[in-house]
This record gives sequence, C-alpha cells and structure tokens, in this order.
Amino acid sequence: MIDFPALRRMMVDGQVRTADVTDPRLLAAMLALPRERFFPEEKAALAYLDLDVPVSEAGGPVRRLLKPMVLAKLLQAADIAETDHVLDVGCASGYSTALMARLARSVVAVEEDSALARRASEALARAGLTNARIVTGPLSRGAPEGGPYDLIVLQGSAEIVPAALFDQLKDGGRLACVLGRGPGKAMLYRRIGGELSGRVVFDAAAAPLPGFAKPQEFVF
Repeated sequence: MIDFPALRRMMVDGQVRTADVTDPRLLAAMLALPRERFFPEEKAALAYLDLDVPVSEAGGPVRRLLKPMVLAKLLQAADIAETDHVLDVGCASGYSTALMARLARSVVAVEEDSALARRASEALARAGLTNARIVTGPLSRGAPEGGPYDLIVLQGSAEIVPAALFDQLKDGGRLACVLGRGPGKAMLYRRIGGELSGRVVFDAAAAPLPGFAKPQEFVF
C-alpha cells in the first residue's frame, strides 16, 4: 500500500520548501490536501512526482497538472489573500482549484475538457470545498460572468494572454502565468487604472494550455 501522507510530506519538503517557498498558509494547504485524489486511480502513484503529470483520459488531448514546485512558486508570487476572488484557468482535474480554495474567499475554475471538469467537480465535493465551482468552456474566454477577479492563474504555459482575461481583472488585480514555450518565464501582471504592468518572477516551464498559442503568421 502506498503511503500517500509520507509522499505528500516529501513533496513539500523536497520539492517546494527547497524552491524558496516559505508562505506558511500555502505550505499548510499543500500538506493537508491529498493530491492523489485528483488523479485517475491508475495514475495515483504518480501524484507526487516532480513532473507535469498527465491527468486526462486515454485517447484524448493530453492535459497535465503543473508540477508542485512551479505551482507553489506561482501561487506564492500571486500572494493570495483570504478575501480574494480567484479565476483558475485550465484547472484540469481541480487540484489547483482546491488548493486556492483553501487560501482565498472563493474560486471559479474554467475547464474545456468536460470529463476533467466532471472529475474536478466531484473531487471538490469530496473535499468539502463549497467556495469553489467549475465552469465548462473555452479556456481563453475565462469566466466573465463570475468576475471581476482579484487574481487569475493559468494552469499551463501561454504564448499569449488573451485580452479577455485581463479585462476580467479588478482594478489592482493580478494575473499569474508561465509565458513562453519550452523554457519560459513565470510572470505576474497587475492591472492598475486600465493599464497593465508585468514582471518576471522566476524561470519556469509548463505544458501548453489549449487556446493560448500565438496566431500563425503568413509570409508572402
């Protein structure tokens, strides 16, 4: 039998703390939340690997959860407050949504894979998290009907961030994402008075999110 609590402690101590993640609320949430419950049963043993582990059904587009270290550093940079209303873009099976629901006032998560969206909703219900809900739809659209948001987090890499997402931020709101294919940069954007500013917070790589590729350029 796999000792998941021991693996969870090893993940936090060996992957997260060693990456300079020191936020006590975030560390406590990661220690308390059983990550294996957000994986298909046959993949549960992979839940605590230092990888972007796939969680999608066989035969469909491959969707992966951010590796624990990248997710933790991204959320620490986002500095989630207990009063924040958060949009989680590309939540897949819902682990990131559940984690942020332990830190924020409320979370809306958008997922375009209907099977993953159902799994995420079921996992949130089993965890007893009533301040988070899943919306099914195109990731690049976000969830404007639930906004505006204090924070938007992208659960994968983007070549571009659609303006539709920035438009769903409150004044003073933040957007955290991994920008660029392959070796990329974790970015933190802030909207102030209709203007956007962004800064690099660390080097990162992540699996690409559907709908966030640059449009192809035609050469004549």
